[in-house]
Amino acid sequence: MENVVEQVKPEIEKAKDATVEETNKLQEALHRVMLAAVGTVGLVQDEVEHFVNKAVERGEIAEKEARKTVHDVTEKRKGAEKGVDKRFEDMLLKLNIPTKTDLTALNEKIADLTKKVESLKN
Repeated sequence: MENVVEQVKPEIEKAKDATVEETNKLQEALHRVMLAAVGTVGLVQDEVEHFVNKAVERGEIAEKEARKTVHDVTEKRKGAEKGVDKRFEDMLLKLNIPTKTDLTALNEKIADLTKKVESLKN
């Protein structure tokens, strides 16, 4: 039994490390996509603010109306960011990608099992 445990242990560690590495790569790629989406929304807001300020300068809209428009766009942007966060979480769930919390719990279980196996060897 002891011999089998020692033979399997390195393979378990390799599989665990490979899983963590691949999960980290995928999470990083998804994080970059999310940041790009938020950045795009931010750029759109900047453009809207610039456009509204130019309209005020030309006298096409009142300053009060311009502030309201910018405020509305800001609120919509915040809603969009929350939506992106929600979609990101949903995507992780659909792809069945473990979260950092999931990996931590799994590592704790592996540590517990390793202790039990070690105690059986003695």
